[in-house]
Amino acid sequence: MAVARSKNLTIGSLWDKILLFALPIALTGILQQLFNSADMAIVGNFVGTEAQAAVGSNAPLITLLINMFMGMAIGTNVVVSTAIGRGDKEAISKGVHTSILMSLIGGLIVMVLGEVFSKPILSLLNIPDEVFDMALTYLRIYILGMPMFFVYNFEAAIFRSNGDSKTPLIVLAISGLLNVVLNVLFVVVIGMKVEGVAIATIISNSLSTIVLFIILLNTKQIVRVTFKKIRIDVKTMWAIIKIGVPSSIQSCMYSVANIILQTGTNSLGAIAMAGASTANNITAFAWFALSSFGQASTTFTGQNNGAGNMKRCRKSLYLSLGIGMIVLVVVASLLMLFSDSLFAIFNKDPAVWEYARIGMYFILLSYPCSLVQDSCSGYLRGFGHSLVPAIIAILCICVFRIIWILFVFPAYNTYSSIALVYPISLTMTAVATVAALLIMRPAKKREREIE
Repeated sequence: MAVARSKNLTIGSLWDKILLFALPIALTGILQQLFNSADMAIVGNFVGTEAQAAVGSNAPLITLLINMFMGMAIGTNVVVSTAIGRGDKEAISKGVHTSILMSLIGGLIVMVLGEVFSKPILSLLNIPDEVFDMALTYLRIYILGMPMFFVYNFEAAIFRSNGDSKTPLIVLAISGLLNVVLNVLFVVVIGMKVEGVAIATIISNSLSTIVLFIILLNTKQIVRVTFKKIRIDVKTMWAIIKIGVPSSIQSCMYSVANIILQTGTNSLGAIAMAGASTANNITAFAWFALSSFGQASTTFTGQNNGAGNMKRCRKSLYLSLGIGMIVLVVVASLLMLFSDSLFAIFNKDPAVWEYARIGMYFILLSYPCSLVQDSCSGYLRGFGHSLVPAIIAILCICVFRIIWILFVFPAYNTYSSIALVYPISLTMTAVATVAALLIMRPAKKREREIE
């Protein structure tokens, strides 16, 4: 398989580099969501609404785990991209090899804890009795793949820190196609239920992890992996943790808040659960499109910060916001235009569609603010500032949504009252993040240091 060339993000035109960097990330996320949606569509059409609800009820919890991995991987992105920007080969090597071993250990820890606490956690989500056993089966099997999921996200971060967002996309496309084939084989042909789609996901994700690792072993680029160098450098590990843990917390806040919202949705019954999971699956396509520009903001800021080019850091942020908004409008418009056709892929029940339509409207309405928050947070992380965006996310997303589900939802007890929290909380988060950026002005401070 051909590996994309290393890209120097500190020179040349910016807008095209940002677009060409972000689009493969967006497509990677969209493909991932397509393959996840295939799980939902297959169990919804070939097993039943309860099976679809079981898989969908796990979505917030699984997203929490994935976001935790992706947040930690941002630490690798910043550490390695900054080292690349300043041309420090030793720091690059330490960042790459430390990340590989850290991700494997972290994934194993999460797997063990997940297997131990999966049932108590699901018990807190108000999942109906007729759905609970299937939901638990799906989750326990899925968690077995956590080490591979963790390693994949760190591997993808290594590629992206080097300006290569295409290789993870190509690998994911191959493994995702395998996922769809295995879904059909296990569920439609063999007759398995939710366990079939969970096993298919583990196999396909393991393939993508192994392929990326083989490419890293054989690449001629500066991020090459050598077996004998795979060890943890303590200083590098703490640099990754310093950036990655707050980023992980920030990413997890969305999922924690959504798990809390899921408890409210679950109390409305299986049809509401299926409708909400349908809306979440469809709107995720737009979310991946916008979040890719947050990752672009982090990587471009990291490399240019390492090279001491502060004006280019600021320009990267502005272009990430501008191009991201255009892409978001296009994707969201397409989703709204073809919403009925998309709903039909997941479920043929009109009652499910009504819930899905409500969720889709409110979630898409919140995404422009999510783009602002993601891009500005990515910019701050590129300078190594991860704590402030994390605190903002905790307060404006997690705490606010807990308050909402405890006090507002019981007063109205409708799915609309749950969905309304998305635009309100994300508007608060975006405003607070922009205010923090204006107060901190990291590029201006760095300019004075360089002078």
